[in-house]
Amino acid sequence: MKAGGTDLAGTAGRPWRSHGRTRRSTRTVRLRTSAVIVVAVVLAVLLVPPLVQLDEQAVDLSLKLLPPSWGHPFGTDDVGRDLLLRCVYGLRVSLLVGLVAALVATVIGTMVGAAAAAFGGWTDRLLMRLVDTFSSVPHLLLGIFVVAMFRPGVWPVIVSVALTHWLSTARIVRSEVLSLRSRPYIDAAISGGASRWRVTVRHLLPGVLPQAGLAAVLMVPHAMWHESALSFLGLGLPAHQASLGNLVQTARGSLLAGDWWPTLFPGLFLIIPTLAIAGLAGAWRERINPRRRSELML
Repeated sequence: MKAGGTDLAGTAGRPWRSHGRTRRSTRTVRLRTSAVIVVAVVLAVLLVPPLVQLDEQAVDLSLKLLPPSWGHPFGTDDVGRDLLLRCVYGLRVSLLVGLVAALVATVIGTMVGAAAAAFGGWTDRLLMRLVDTFSSVPHLLLGIFVVAMFRPGVWPVIVSVALTHWLSTARIVRSEVLSLRSRPYIDAAISGGASRWRVTVRHLLPGVLPQAGLAAVLMVPHAMWHESALSFLGLGLPAHQASLGNLVQTARGSLLAGDWWPTLFPGLFLIIPTLAIAGLAGAWRERINPRRRSELML
């Protein structure tokens, strides 16, 4: 029997195959690769500085712009400093900025979003208008304004990133709290005489912690890129201090002269860890959202 030129009898016996197993294996490989990269990065930034007794600031003009070799796997920069060691120190600073800024921004966003949804009324309107006001200004421009008020250093960059990245967390937490407020156990707690503060602390905040934690993990690579952008513009860390943004900024002249390694390796140290962190965050998102995970397995 044919319908529309297709032999239905020939296809009737073919079993329908789900691609769930293939997608699960691909997702497992991606998760394991991301975990290995993150563990390697953490071990590198923790163990390399104390184990390798070398000064990453040591200048030796006789070793200026050496290409990658056994003695210097990533080559040297324009003043003879070992680029591998500089990249590890730069990644250490970028991770510190990303982790601390993400934690502070998540705490601020969680408090604002939970208060807006739990109390409602004029509190909700006031806080959300505040979020809209900050959102109307580009993050980088607002971060430049904050950093410009301080002397270059790590903590001004952390403050700048934290104060410009809590907005999305506030919106996520607010929507989650509004969803939880319609649950029967919340109505039962309110009917039992529980105050809004008790309901928020005992029932609403624990329910939004997984989403807030996911937002914090996703914010780490974003904060690392933000710090690198500020340092690249000369507004972040001092020029002598190793950070991935500073390394890329100082390597611009070398790149124009045909020396590619001072730009390539700091860029890879920024791209690969952020992709690995994003991969772990994606696996976490699928775990806390079973419905989306089941749809992906079809």
